[in-house]
Amino acid sequence: MSSGAEVARLMLHVDAGADADDEELDRVTRQLREELGDLDGVEPVKPAEAGTVPEGAKSAEAMTLGALAVTILPSVIPKLIDFLRDWSMRGENRMVKIETRIGDRSVNVEVPRTMSPDELKGLVDMLAGALTGK
Repeated sequence: MSSGAEVARLMLHVDAGADADDEELDRVTRQLREELGDLDGVEPVKPAEAGTVPEGAKSAEAMTLGALAVTILPSVIPKLIDFLRDWSMRGENRMVKIETRIGDRSVNVEVPRTMSPDELKGLVDMLAGALTGK
């Protein structure tokens, strides 16, 4: 990605289903992170950092379980939404929540397992509009 291009910073929150424990959530989140790395227009995906490191933690960085920080070109948003929809359909009860903040605006959307073409277009338009200010 060129350094001069406008980018969107998104937070993805993975929901692996009500029956998933922390280990399963971590496994599913790592799988998503690896697969997102193959999308063109997406910078390397990183685990989201927690606000504060607990006292006595062995790592200098505390990560939020099930959360990924993604930097993406706005033009790639439709491909990302398609990908997340398809990815969520591959696993039982998976869902991904997308969160972003642009200036004083914030957008939070859930990518459900199934969407009609019209619902998908509306979701892409809403997210892209919020990111581009249109």
